[in-house]
Amino acid sequence: MPTPSKTSPSMGSSKNSPIADKETAHRIRHSASHVLAQAMQKVYPGVKLGTGPATDNGFYYDFDIGQAITEEDIAKIEKECLRIIAENQAFKQTFMTKKEAVAFFKKKGEKYKCEIIEKIPGDEVSIFSNGQFTDLCRGPHVANTKEIKGFKLTNVSGAYWRGNESNPMLQRVYGVAFASQKELDAYLKRLEEAKKRDHRKLGRELDLFSFHEESPGIPFFHAKGMIVYNELIRYWREEHEKDHYEELKTPIILKDILWRQSGHYDHYKDNMYFTKVDNQDFAIKPMNCPGATVIYRSRMRSYRDLPLRWAELGLVHRHELSGVLHGLFRVKAFTIDDSHIFCYGQQIKEEISKVIALILRIYQTFGFTQVKINLSTRPKESMGTDEQWNQATEGLQQALESNHIEYDVQEGGGAFYGPKIDFEVMDSIGRTWQCGTIQLDFQMPERFSLEYVGEDGKIHRPVMIHRAVFGSVERFYGILAEHYGGAFPTWLSPVQVKICTISEKHEAAAQAVGARLEAEGLRGELDIRAEKINYKVRQAEVEKIPYVAVIGDREVEKGEIALRARGRRNLGTMPVDDFIQKIKQEAAARSESNASLSQ
Repeated sequence: MPTPSKTSPSMGSSKNSPIADKETAHRIRHSASHVLAQAMQKVYPGVKLGTGPATDNGFYYDFDIGQAITEEDIAKIEKECLRIIAENQAFKQTFMTKKEAVAFFKKKGEKYKCEIIEKIPGDEVSIFSNGQFTDLCRGPHVANTKEIKGFKLTNVSGAYWRGNESNPMLQRVYGVAFASQKELDAYLKRLEEAKKRDHRKLGRELDLFSFHEESPGIPFFHAKGMIVYNELIRYWREEHEKDHYEELKTPIILKDILWRQSGHYDHYKDNMYFTKVDNQDFAIKPMNCPGATVIYRSRMRSYRDLPLRWAELGLVHRHELSGVLHGLFRVKAFTIDDSHIFCYGQQIKEEISKVIALILRIYQTFGFTQVKINLSTRPKESMGTDEQWNQATEGLQQALESNHIEYDVQEGGGAFYGPKIDFEVMDSIGRTWQCGTIQLDFQMPERFSLEYVGEDGKIHRPVMIHRAVFGSVERFYGILAEHYGGAFPTWLSPVQVKICTISEKHEAAAQAVGARLEAEGLRGELDIRAEKINYKVRQAEVEKIPYVAVIGDREVEKGEIALRARGRRNLGTMPVDDFIQKIKQEAAARSESNASLSQ
């Protein structure tokens, strides 16, 4: 039952910051947000300040200025920021009572700061000053603005105050900050490469998917896009069959009483859609797990039945504000590659170990060889006893440590029903993305009274393992599109071979080659237009097709094709039969490399 991703919409989660020390990175970026706010007060007298936290890559600050900020404005604001940084202003912390702080910020007209202060517990608040600027802030900060060596404002967007559509729309200005100009330059280079690989752009250019106002925030997959989608699912199913999973399918809507019983209604209702059917209240599922519990309790289970490994590719819907929607990365409807494993205590360690191996094996196929693993513990809002949480957390720890897997601990980052292991993959340009998850759950079996008959003949409660490999199939698709830059490996490519004729007299031979490819389960596409061959080959390169087979007089005479691989590599000529066998082998091997075929 994966929780929504919290990754940044612009650069993945990019937690592999060039700044080695995360705390130093946080201090620099938090301090940079104060510099931005100070600059805004200079450029826009009377501006009202919202909040300005550090993020994985940089920082942002929300402002109420009553007008939109343009690209030209960004350059002017950045110039003022750099001037402030050059002044080497020191950051100084002081404390005020809440009453003093409200009076201080009220005098400045800072209504949003006053609202924040009223909700801070205790009687005292922290204040930071640099130069003539003062802000409500817990810190920490760098000692002096001179420590901000690499600074740049990147973009601006609208953001509702407190994320509530009924509140005023503020201007959110984003920036990045680093300890050196070299680190900034490396980041900007990576950002430029990310723009080229933007999956939304690739989706349009390669005719894979699109988004339309007729269904905001939900992707429309085109014919070529569905080939990639279906190949992903085919591979997913093959790997799960190897590990003896059985596939389920549960309804898309279920009575809302089920979601109240599971705990989702209390913890997640703002992200759910509800409807009525025959005067009964239903919810459109945001997760798949309650459906699995209904199947489990449809008959009595024995310890001999366990573990039960049930997989589901379940379409779910989640309410998202329009401002956070971002291509395939954040949508309102998507497919979770869920699986739910029902087992008992002695099986937990082995089952978790098998899931870890499965996830890493699948990532390897896509070229994700660097995977960061986090163990997330009990959050403040959660269900269950300390004993249950300790047992669940220890179960995950033991599985990681017995497999000699290094991991970081994310305190308080677990789901409301149990701790979890999260997997972050690093793509080809160094960004990290949180994809897979394993969550150990003692709560749902208890809430739904799930039982099995133990070896002792007594009734026992099973443990439920929630896990996903892709997370969201749509989001993983988008990650792959950017990871490969649209140049999908042969097994995933919508068109594997473009067959190009030199003249119209070679059309029959090209059609024969196309028919041969189709008969062998390969995906070929003819280009028999009355265009020059160089133009056709260039077009195939733009379309990022792995192989181009050129057919002219000599090829027809010898029963061969002249081959070119993506990346403008000339592979010479090859008999059609040899080519078919080699490309079939490459596709069947699901090679991660692009167009690796050679003679």
